[in-house]
Amino acid sequence: MDSAMRDDVTAPDDDVPPALADLLAALGPGDPQPVGRFRVDVATDTWWWSDEVYVMHGFSPGEVVPTTALVLSHKHPDDRERVARELAQAARTGEPFGSMHRIVDASGVTRTLAVAAQATHPGGDLPWAQVVGYFVDLTAAHAEAARREATASIQASDASRSVIDVAKGVLMASLRIDADEAFAVLRRRSNVANVPVRELSRRLVDGLAADGDEPDPLVDKDVRRRVDAILADAGASHDERTGAGA
Repeated sequence: MDSAMRDDVTAPDDDVPPALADLLAALGPGDPQPVGRFRVDVATDTWWWSDEVYVMHGFSPGEVVPTTALVLSHKHPDDRERVARELAQAARTGEPFGSMHRIVDASGVTRTLAVAAQATHPGGDLPWAQVVGYFVDLTAAHAEAARREATASIQASDASRSVIDVAKGVLMASLRIDADEAFAVLRRRSNVANVPVRELSRRLVDGLAADGDEPDPLVDKDVRRRVDAILADAGASHDERTGAGA
């Protein structure tokens, strides 16, 4: 389909709908996201897409004729019904809307789009003859956010494992037990005190280091007594905060 055929449906003007302005403001600073325009004639179900929207859906500009059926067929199955409802409501009531949803492009790649649209009435019998709006491709931004979140989770997990490993080492040396037995001690005391193993381990390590450098369990004659006291205190502190036993 050539560009002349696609231009049978007039492109939307360059006025930015308030819903899109709010959406772009919410995205904040950073790398600009790909933005494409669309327009649908409510009476004829005729769509116009800018070149960017074709690309978002995995097509070359003019490769397909956009229709409501085609648009909805590319929505992610979990989001399709909601998007159809939003479009229908905009056409019926004229209310602007903005939301995010996923699509599956022509290559089978799932992408995340934001849409901002509003109904207009440039003339004709219908009270709201057109729905015009914009798609914003947030796929790259979402991937980067997911990467940062995953990195933070891994770092938090590593930190958690680190303090647990230190606590296990203290117990292994002071109680003369192996790693599995040390973790069993932590887990058992965690259950009794209703304190997460990570938090219990942190209290143990911090408690032993409270008077200065972390003591060496192999040379500190009182370390076993201190370990027992800290583990017992963890449960007592929890009971005091929660009112248990009152």
